[in-house]
Amino acid sequence: MKFFIDSANLEEIRQVAEMGLVDGVTTNPSLLAKEGKGFKTTIQEICAMIDGPVSAEVVTSDNAEQMLKEAHIVAGWHPNVVVKIPFGPEGMKAVKKLTAEGIKTNVTVLFTVTQALIAAKAGATFLSNFVGRVDDLSGEGMVAVRDTVNMVHEYEFASEVLVASVRSPQHIVESVRCGAQIATIPFKILAQMYKHPLTTSGIEKFTEDWNKSGLNFD
Repeated sequence: MKFFIDSANLEEIRQVAEMGLVDGVTTNPSLLAKEGKGFKTTIQEICAMIDGPVSAEVVTSDNAEQMLKEAHIVAGWHPNVVVKIPFGPEGMKAVKKLTAEGIKTNVTVLFTVTQALIAAKAGATFLSNFVGRVDDLSGEGMVAVRDTVNMVHEYEFASEVLVASVRSPQHIVESVRCGAQIATIPFKILAQMYKHPLTTSGIEKFTEDWNKSGLNFD
């Protein structure tokens, strides 16, 4: 499974890159607004740190022509930029044209396998299935992920399934079980994935025994 980091914070991205874990980055208007820096500058700085796909989202959602204008702007910032497109009729018109031009796309806010099917048929590079927001409404977000993975395999689409709206390490476990190709993970969730009480106690025990032994590296 590929790990993308869901962040526009340059320090978070730098730390994850140093761990050797990050295969790509996803951003959205909310994450970028939170950082308060220039859109183009932030995306270009991320691309300088990460050798992988970096999703930059258009802000128009109801006009394909305007979406294409915005898409061509962000795609021109760096070869690794993937244009993030909100799902909908106008968005799929834009995805179809961008795909024909060889521009990679990430279709976002997908919640059902039927939506993912439409996006895959339009030529989306990545299918961003949101799970946490469904779970928040007492649904089962991973059901659509499982069905989408099966759909992509069954019909041999080139699209990759990207699990988004990740709220806990358990979502990653379930993503693995579903066979999703990618999960985009917030920094705080990635940090939680390192933690286990037995790991902590095991390291403490090894350190305690070593200190008592009087051994060294000579």
